[in-house]
Amino acid sequence: MIDPFGRTISYLRVSVTDRCDFRCIYCMAEDMTFLPKAEVLTLEELDRLCSAFVGLGVRKLRLTGGEPLVRKNIMELIRSLSGHLKSGALDELTLTTNGSQLAKYADDLARCGVKRVNVSIDTLDPEKFTAITRWGKLPVVLDGLRAAKQAGLKVKINTVALKGVNDEEIFDLVDWAGREGHDITFIEVMPMGDIGGENRLDQFFPISMLRAKLQQRWTLTDTAERTGGPARYVRVEETGQRVGFITPLTHNFCESCNRVRLTCMGTLYMCLGQDDAADLRTPLRQSESDATLIEAIREAITRKPKGHDFIIDRRHQGPAVSRHMSVTGG
Repeated sequence: MIDPFGRTISYLRVSVTDRCDFRCIYCMAEDMTFLPKAEVLTLEELDRLCSAFVGLGVRKLRLTGGEPLVRKNIMELIRSLSGHLKSGALDELTLTTNGSQLAKYADDLARCGVKRVNVSIDTLDPEKFTAITRWGKLPVVLDGLRAAKQAGLKVKINTVALKGVNDEEIFDLVDWAGREGHDITFIEVMPMGDIGGENRLDQFFPISMLRAKLQQRWTLTDTAERTGGPARYVRVEETGQRVGFITPLTHNFCESCNRVRLTCMGTLYMCLGQDDAADLRTPLRQSESDATLIEAIREAITRKPKGHDFIIDRRHQGPAVSRHMSVTGG
């Protein structure tokens, strides 16, 4: 699949549920209204859709949410999709998770061929962790990380940079990730969905400032390493650790975008920061043949835009798109 700007689409991110056991302040409102179950694709439908994308050239598949591991019987889907790893049609099957369920599922994930997971941790302070996630407990997540390591899963930490919240913990987070053997990536807050009383301008901490802060302590060397996503990596010369930066606002990553995003309703978003989308649920359910579905996917790729429209400043404090991050899956 080639988009209008010559980019090969080889990476599919799939939100298997919009539900989550956390309510992170930059992602959701505390009082969320979730989708009726009838609107959500079954695990069999998600399997068929993902398999269609693999047949069209997707080589990397990431399951997201919400929290993917709270989806009932999610391991059935993961076990089925792992068949594409065994056949060689898929290079990587991975997850983005809040870590709350990792202690339960880490061994099963490893047995299915999952090699690594991304885990969201924005602070190492237990009280602050609960304040950010509203419902989460840091010790539970740390237990999940230990289980992942014991199962042989590589862990990458995702940390959203939040001004006045965790900006004073940057050194501690990098030190901790290095001791644990985890890569860590810092992400600018993204203007998606109504998050209640929170103000994203108040939350926004530019990654350029964060990087300058890290350079006060360590020598950072740019690397050409990529993991298929939008992060740009540096090596901390004093430790050999890898630190990533995702900068959708201060320096967008659109020029090399190789990914599209599928919601648990079967809606395909060609760009995280645009509202244009394609309904794949209808052709999926209209016929047992994949011909119409594949035609709809190909047509959608022809509408992939050059880039997103994320802005946060005093004139643009509301969401750039109305849907929550948990709907699209990041």
